[in-house]
Amino acid sequence: MTVSDPVGGFGTRLRARLDEFGPLCVGIDPHEHLLAEWGMDASAAGVREFGLRVVEAAAGRVAVVKPQVSFFERFGSAGFAALEEILAAARAADLLVVADAKRGDIGTTMDGYAAAWLTPGAPLEADALTVSPYLGPDSLRGTIAHAMRAGKGLFVLAATSNPEGFGLQSAEVTIAEAQRGQTVADWVTHGVAWANGRAAFGEGLGSIGLVVGATVDREAVGLTDAALRGAPILAPGFGAQGARPADLARIFGSHAPNVLASESRSILSAGPDGLVDAIHISQNEYRSTRA
Repeated sequence: MTVSDPVGGFGTRLRARLDEFGPLCVGIDPHEHLLAEWGMDASAAGVREFGLRVVEAAAGRVAVVKPQVSFFERFGSAGFAALEEILAAARAADLLVVADAKRGDIGTTMDGYAAAWLTPGAPLEADALTVSPYLGPDSLRGTIAHAMRAGKGLFVLAATSNPEGFGLQSAEVTIAEAQRGQTVADWVTHGVAWANGRAAFGEGLGSIGLVVGATVDREAVGLTDAALRGAPILAPGFGAQGARPADLARIFGSHAPNVLASESRSILSAGPDGLVDAIHISQNEYRSTRA
């Protein structure tokens, strides 16, 4: 079963932006300590100003920004209003937006999340959404179909950079339809690969991506190269978590051109007046690895 990815869908748009700007994805993570360092209040007004400053610095310089939804959600309706404004500003600045909300549920509940984040014109509209498959990869089929019809994308948690995820993601799947010795991480990636259609066979970039941490030992979690083929990869772990731009090709090999290297604190710690310089420095480091 496949769902047709419309012309100009997320995978197509992301491929063009990656080719133009390179892999850097700037996180919009208004941690309380960063708000204080930036001279901003820990409030909805503070996170709004923080996010808009990041959008302004990123516009025309990177392909993608990634707001972490939790930092806005904690301020209730005012926080969501701030996030809506930031999402709209990013779209107006021609940035692709990945909403880092990690939604995961079943049935109509998951349909509701898809409608909220992936419907054109919705208040929280984003270009792509992070989702969790750990109620079973099939729980995402409706969300995948919604995303593809709307020209949107998903990034499915596969092998995350947090160490406590290793035990689950490296565990062997025991259901009958799994391959012998297949890990949960590899099972997840194969479970959603159908959505990328021809991209999974090396034709273009699909719209359904995977979250694979840059600090993850892919061999240890059993995540095969074949499972990653044609999928955009959102890779946390660059910057403050230890992975460097020079590590990109070593970590991801032939899949490196499809990687969004997510950096947050390493960029944001430069402060509002240093953001542009921090982005330029990081971009130059990634470009040097392409030479």
